[in-house]
Order: sequence, then structure tokens, then C-alpha cells
Amino acid sequence: MTRAAQTDPDPRPSGLPASNVEIPANPAADDHPVTDDLALALALADAADAITMARFQAVDLLVEAKPDATPVTDADTAVEAMIRARLAQVRPGDAVLGEEQGLVGEARRRWVVDPVDGTKNFVRGVPVWGTLLALEIDGTVVVGVASAPAMGRRWWAARGHGAHTRTVAGEIRSLAVSAVTDLADAYLSFASIENWSAAGRLEPFLDLVAAVWRTRAFGDFWSHMMVAEGAVDLACEPDVSLWDMAALQVIIEEAGGTFTDLTGRPGPAGGSVLTTNSRLHARALDILNQPSVR
Repeated sequence: MTRAAQTDPDPRPSGLPASNVEIPANPAADDHPVTDDLALALALADAADAITMARFQAVDLLVEAKPDATPVTDADTAVEAMIRARLAQVRPGDAVLGEEQGLVGEARRRWVVDPVDGTKNFVRGVPVWGTLLALEIDGTVVVGVASAPAMGRRWWAARGHGAHTRTVAGEIRSLAVSAVTDLADAYLSFASIENWSAAGRLEPFLDLVAAVWRTRAFGDFWSHMMVAEGAVDLACEPDVSLWDMAALQVIIEEAGGTFTDLTGRPGPAGGSVLTTNSRLHARALDILNQPSVR
């Protein structure tokens, strides 16, 4: 769904090179304006994009298997290491939780990093992958950035300041969820049938599939960013991690959507996710939590 162009400029200074993240006058301060944190997150995303695009489809890409059998590449580790190093300079008092290196530090301000969401796509040369970066303050996500450079797209939000996207053409637009009110007219996105089967929730998921107008497995962060854009009306997954979801929560909510786990609990830490245009949320939860009758 096409949205009207946003008149406010990108909150990051135009053309700011990722390598020129400025250290604030008082980097040890406990509080910073959320717009400053957003500008920092956007600059870090620029730096991450430079690393990931240099390694995407590289013939010498290093791929290893983690203990959970999921892949990790040299791009994953390089992006997370870069973000941690930059944050140590400009926000030295903040904690950082990353997919590859875990939690470092304890603080009321915590950055949550997924260096490459969609690593399996990245490894196979599929362009649907991105870097996700969020900032939590006292457990509430206040800044989120999802950057997908191979798709030429980026989405971001700061709590209280709306949600925005940069299109393939470079246009900055505000985000707003759809106005669809009936599941029979709704567009649903997910990642894979296998995930629902492995989680033991395939039957209610198929009931939801049967209730909607159309489904597609766009997967990963992209499903939820299309909810924020109003192109898709709801998206859900039965098994996710905090770093998969933290950045997406504030973008969805600032676009007018609802973000919960599959039990209806708000927030990105529930281990599952349902994002909707808000109008469809209660009915989708009812279906996903109904007793199995098959």
C-alpha cells in the first residue's frame, strides 16, 4: 500500500557516513534524547550495510554451524563486533545483547543486535536479510532500525516520533498499518510451515490460513515490516528470539499496529510473535489459541 511522502527529513543528518558517528560531548551520560539514539542507530546501520554488502554472495564467505545447527557467517560476526566497538565509544555505559556474542553489561539502557537476520538467505544468495538494531530503556524498546541493503530498503522508528521507511527509490515515507477489519479480506505472512509443525501449533495456524484471504511466506523481518507498511495485514511466527523481534516492535507500534506473542502478551521477549494492524489482533489470537479439533 502506497503511503504519502513524509515531510519531515530523515532524523539522521543527510549523507552522514557510517564511519563518522560523532562521540557526544558527554558519552557517559545515562540519558540521551531518543532522536540522538535513533540517529546513532541509523549511522550504525549504514556501517553494517557496508560490511554485509561486501560479503553478500562473496565466493570466500566463511560459514560455520553454531551449536544449535544454525549458520553463522563472517559477516554476522564482523557486524556485531563493529556495533559493539562503536557503542563502547559513544555509549560506554550501555549494555549490549547480540545474537552472536550474548549479553555484555548490565544497565537500564540495553542495545539488542541481530547482525544478519535471515542468515540462511544470506548464505544462499537470497536478498531477504537485514541488520536489526534496537534500544531498550528500562525494558521498553524505544528505538528500532531494520536495514535490508540487498533489497534497497530500510525501516525505523523512535517511540513517540512515528515510524518511517526509505523506499528503493530513496524516498522517505511515514508508515501506517492497513485498515482491513475482516480476516476474510486479510493478507497473512509467515516464514515456514515447518516452524509451526515443529512447535506443535500447525493445526491452529492452518485454521488461521483458512480464515484469511491470501497468504505468502515472506518470512523473517520482512513479514512484519510489510505489516507496518500496510501491505500485509498480519504476520506470525511460533518460535523467535528477542534479537529477532526487538527492533520490529517499536516500528510496528509506531505505525499503529499491535505486537504481542501468541498468548497476547505485549513485547518482543515472549518467544513467539503476532503482529497485526490492531483491528485483526483479537480474532487472530482466538484462532491461534483454540483447542485442536483434528
